Amino acid sequence: MSFAFDIQARDGRARSGVLRTTRGDIRTPAFMPVGTAATVKAMRPESVRETGADILLGNTYHLMLRPGAERIARLGGLHRFMNWDGPILTDSGGFQVMSLASLRKLTEAGVRFSSHIDGSKHVLSPESSMEIQRLLGSDIVMAFDECPALPADKARIAASMRLSMRWAQRSRDAFGDRPGHALFGIQQGGLARDLREESAEALRAIGFDGYAIGGLAVGEGQAAMFEVLDHAPQMLPEDRPRYLMGVGKPDDIVGAVLRGVDMFDCVLPSRSGRTGQAWTRRGPVNLRNARHRDDPRPLDESCTCPACRGYSRAYLHHVTRADEIIGSMLLTWHNLQYYQDLMAGLRQAIADGDLAGFIAAFDRQRAEGDIEPL
Repeated sequence: MSFAFDIQARDGRARSGVLRTTRGDIRTPAFMPVGTAATVKAMRPESVRETGADILLGNTYHLMLRPGAERIARLGGLHRFMNWDGPILTDSGGFQVMSLASLRKLTEAGVRFSSHIDGSKHVLSPESSMEIQRLLGSDIVMAFDECPALPADKARIAASMRLSMRWAQRSRDAFGDRPGHALFGIQQGGLARDLREESAEALRAIGFDGYAIGGLAVGEGQAAMFEVLDHAPQMLPEDRPRYLMGVGKPDDIVGAVLRGVDMFDCVLPSRSGRTGQAWTRRGPVNLRNARHRDDPRPLDESCTCPACRGYSRAYLHHVTRADEIIGSMLLTWHNLQYYQDLMAGLRQAIADGDLAGFIAAFDRQRAEGDIEPL
């Protein structure tokens, strides 16, 4: 295994530990802020680090199109390019090809598509995805997979999963031996337990440094997602990190940690910050609402982020409604801080053997709702 994964505590199926990389330790359960185009929008890398983030996620599809993987490699790799010295995970590009690109043509070999930016023609395959991620220099590389549009019938999901498993073997072969870098396989199979088991068996036979659970958080609803997570993580090797891709809302994360997931990513905290929504211990707060315009109190009196330490709800309401850049900056920082504080709380609760108590308090506080308006 390229990286060492040290599980330090358990509480039921939940685990806390450390994923040790050549660029630093990743404390798990971990949330990875999304740096789509070599930046976490509205944040400096140093500020992201201050929130407690150990690792960032970069997007292969976006970076291959602009500014280009070869250019990033010539400039010293993604870490130097974006001034982030910690670990970086890059996705394979498969999801973005299916969701953003136009004029796609899927074959056994890979996917031909037109860029959503300028219509230029490109090809992504397991081999080219591995090469692009090598040029980027990411520490954790994701195998190339297909992400079928949902809803889809079971036969379509089964065919897609089996194609992804063939691509997983090709990704493993193309990745080769890269000391200091890890390759994660991606379990597929939709909501079907038998397809999930078939996928997990194929991935275990190939052998990966870590394993992702893909094909969820695509509109199936939380209850259906949790039903899959009641069994899917346990199908994957116990001694390797488990990564739930694209999740999610705070209560999604808490429920997934309870079911044995170690790693998460989502655009939600940064995207919400740019639209005036703050995530707090009392649930989401919309700073665009008029109730905040005369409120001198902090957004969250228990939060240590700059938005809560130095600014009032009234000010945050004003800059959000005025579309001032500082509104996006402050609320994105707050949201990322909240997510990292949540992960730290989950890690401590697992270490203390009191995850049930932590979740009960989490649910109780969110049920209270936001503080009463003045």
